[in-house]
Parts: sequence; structure tokens; C-alpha cells
Amino acid sequence: MKLHFLDALYARPGPYASVYVDTSRDVDDPDRAIELRRRHTRSDLIALGADPATAAASADAVGTDADLPGRHGQALFATHGELVLTEELTQPPPVDKTQYGRLPDAMPLALQHGPDIPYVAVVLTRVEPKDSDTAPEDLLVKLQTGRWPSNAVAPRALTSLRVPVHGWHQEAERLADELAHLIDLGHADTLVACGDTWARGVLVNRLPAPLRNRVVAVPGDGQDIEPGRALLEPQLADLFRGRLSAHDRDRLDSFAAQRARRPASEGLPATVAALQRGQADALVVNQPAEKWPPIWIGADPEQVALSAADLETFGATGYEEQPADAALLYAAVATGAELIVVPRKETPLEDGIGVLLRY
Repeated sequence: MKLHFLDALYARPGPYASVYVDTSRDVDDPDRAIELRRRHTRSDLIALGADPATAAASADAVGTDADLPGRHGQALFATHGELVLTEELTQPPPVDKTQYGRLPDAMPLALQHGPDIPYVAVVLTRVEPKDSDTAPEDLLVKLQTGRWPSNAVAPRALTSLRVPVHGWHQEAERLADELAHLIDLGHADTLVACGDTWARGVLVNRLPAPLRNRVVAVPGDGQDIEPGRALLEPQLADLFRGRLSAHDRDRLDSFAAQRARRPASEGLPATVAALQRGQADALVVNQPAEKWPPIWIGADPEQVALSAADLETFGATGYEEQPADAALLYAAVATGAELIVVPRKETPLEDGIGVLLRY
């Protein structure tokens, strides 16, 4: 998983206020619950040493996702009185969390972005003709691209087409070309389709043969879309549970081959050493994540170490102790490394972390 969505957090110096808050709407009197969370966010950040402007910017953003139904949360990051990044969370945090420090507490957000599977969802439904009872049936086509799971609560634009059934063969050919282009560009690992069986078969048969095995048929009619939620969200959740994106699966295979040759590819010391040398191509992190002891960072991203003494040997000055997950993610983003989130039961790692090397 590429980490470009975090670039804004490291484009300016901290200190950062980091807030993870439950903003679900499926509770009694959600507006009152969210107002209480705003107050707690402000007071908690002030108690942690945040300046009033940064505390206010963070608190004011709590609950600004009021149009989003169901269970969800927010991740908010602010510095110097300005909100820098707001992200919807597909799952609310177990407990609300506020932090204030030199680095943003962005690892929980990054972990929720995994497995970051690019997909296309298509729903095909026969509908009554517009004009008269004697007119031929139409086919309603709904299409949406996304990355799972982040776009479940921040869906991209939904495309809707209404096509006469007798014209579907021609329209399906055009749509198949468009879908093949998306897959070729890496914007989709999987084409998830539901609805009319005949219409789906026509579309699939017009895809290039190598891409037909990317199609997964799921049950349902796709008509119960909640505003602000992804097309086919329940079906996507069932389909992608426990899976990795094709990109991450390839990287994990490379990591497994590397680990067989070089056992010192996992564990916190090996990961820190790779980041120090700028050799980390990807961090491999177990989910659920482990709690690592704090580590030390200097002024530059590569100045990361397990102790202050280690940094002194590199000639680092102005170093300080930081939470390990925040420091590791900062070093990964700054040095262009990726993140692979893998279930612990599938690939258990020493210390819950490993590193795929560049060289």
C-alpha cells in the first residue's frame, strides 16, 4: 500500500494534535453525543499542552461528517491552529483517543486503509420503460470505482446509465473496454458485479479473456445504497475480508522469499536498521498491531534508532524519544517506503513487524 495519502501530514513541522473519535449516527441522540466529544477533544488537547487554536480546530471538526450514516469514525490532524487532514474511518476507534506531540499519530489511520484493494462495482437492473407499457425494457447500470475499505465511507462518484435492453450488446462492448482500461492501469484488481444474470453475462463475455477471472458475481440488487456509503458495501466487506491487494500480495511474496534467504528481515531492530540506511522498500506490519517501546528520532527521517546513544554515533543532534509507530511511519513516508498490513494468523512476524528491502 502506497502512503501518499499521508504526505500532507509530513509537509509541515509539528507539533501535531491527533484525534480519533467515534462519530457514528446509529445511537440515541447522536448530535448530543458528538457535542460531548467535541468538548472532550478540546479539553483533552489543552491538557496535553496543545495551543488553544489547534485544540479548537480539532474540536470544531468533530462530527462534520453528519451526513454519513451508520457506524464510522473520524481521524483528525491539526497543527499551528490549522486542520491539516481529515479522514473518515470505516470502523470507529474502540475508545476516543487524543494525542499531542512532535509527530502525528497516523499509524492507526494507515492500518485502517489496508488492504487498500482497488475495485470496480457494477450493478445491472432491469427497469420498467419510461414511456409506455408496450416499450421495451431498459437496463439500469450503476458503476463505482473505489479502494477497499477507505472508500466504503468516502465513496467516489456513482455513474448511472439507462440503456434499452436491445442496445445492451453495443453498450456492454463500450463499457467492457472502459473496465479493461481501469484494470490495466491498476485501478481495479476485481470487478464485482450483481444484478441481472443475462446482462452480466453479456458484459463479461466482452471483456478480454485474461480479465474474465477478475469478475466476481455477488448476490443482491444494489438498490439499498445509503447516502454517503459505497455501492455494494456489504458484499464488498464479505468478499475482501482477509484478502490483500494484488500489489501487496506480490510484495508479500517477495518478502517471504527474502526472509527465507535473510532471516534478519523481521523484528523492530531489523526494521529500524533498514530505515536508517534508506533500504526499506515496505514495512510489513501485523494486524492486530503490537505495542512497541518508544524509539528515538533526530532531525532527518533516516535518523531513527532504538536508543539515544545510537543516534549520537550518527552525529545526530536535537533528537528525542517518540512513540515507535509514529516514528516508523514518519520514516517510511519520508523515505518512500510502502506499508503492507497482513493478518497475524497468516504471516506472524517477530515483534509484529518486518521490512522488505530495496537492495
